Amino acid sequence: MEDYNKIIESLGVRYIKAKNINVKQPVTVTNFYDVENTAIFVKSGKISFEDSTGVVEIEEGEVLFIPGGRKTALTYGSNAKAKLTNEEFVTKKELYLQSHAQDNGIDASVKDSMIVVTFEAKVFNSVNFFASLDIDPFVVKSDDINFTIKQLFFESRSEEPGSNRIVKLKTEQLVVEIVRYIIKQGLFVEQLATNSTYFKDPRLIDIFNYIKENLNGDLSNKVLAGVANVSEDYVGQYFKMLTGINPQDYIEYQRMEEAVNLLRTTKSSIRDIGKFVGYKDTAYFCRRFKMMFGIPAGKMRRRESLMNL
Repeated sequence: MEDYNKIIESLGVRYIKAKNINVKQPVTVTNFYDVENTAIFVKSGKISFEDSTGVVEIEEGEVLFIPGGRKTALTYGSNAKAKLTNEEFVTKKELYLQSHAQDNGIDASVKDSMIVVTFEAKVFNSVNFFASLDIDPFVVKSDDINFTIKQLFFESRSEEPGSNRIVKLKTEQLVVEIVRYIIKQGLFVEQLATNSTYFKDPRLIDIFNYIKENLNGDLSNKVLAGVANVSEDYVGQYFKMLTGINPQDYIEYQRMEEAVNLLRTTKSSIRDIGKFVGYKDTAYFCRRFKMMFGIPAGKMRRRESLMNL
């Protein structure tokens, strides 16, 4: 239990957005993807996704949790005839989903309605915690989590004093409740145990922090070896042994994750964003971005503007 407390205490949690969505036309996004974690509370109707066992349906009163960085086939509504890639969905989203600023409860005239919350949860503000578990999306059946999501949504739309503070606290509460749910249900026990290695070797944390602070700099294995005080020949093996991923793949993911954040929060050009996260060649940055996310950087920015409507 102490390791779990260390995990929770180490997490840096950040609210991204919350929205109320009605399905105008059922649609399947064949390769849904988001950098941040997504929790979808189904108020009415249903949604579904695919995992290694096949199609899984999420009914009214349940939550679908999609870890950041995990691709899945996501269907909004029932009997969807339309199948779109993530890139296609971005440009046609308003044909299928309608976002509302307020939640007036369950509207009997709307078959499929949901609240969608996205948030960040990082170990020592460096590693996407849920992504590090390397787990599939899963269904959550918890009245407490449902209630927290609804409260979070209401506060995100409130103009009352202190609403931003409550949104922050409710987002942190949501993360804790999801971790508790995983533990109580006995889910991903092996992955959680492996994740605790982050707290057993401070050299790994030093590497994480160095990468985060130097995304546009030299992050070769030689440099990382100096940070961890191990040999250049060993640093790649050491990093992969503890994290399950080689350091250069991890670095690219961190660079691309920061690029998405900049696309969301700034008006910087794609060229400048690429340089800021360590890519001198804009064309190469754009190719790698699309390869990772299945969507061009420009359309990712359009996607974010549509999602915030």
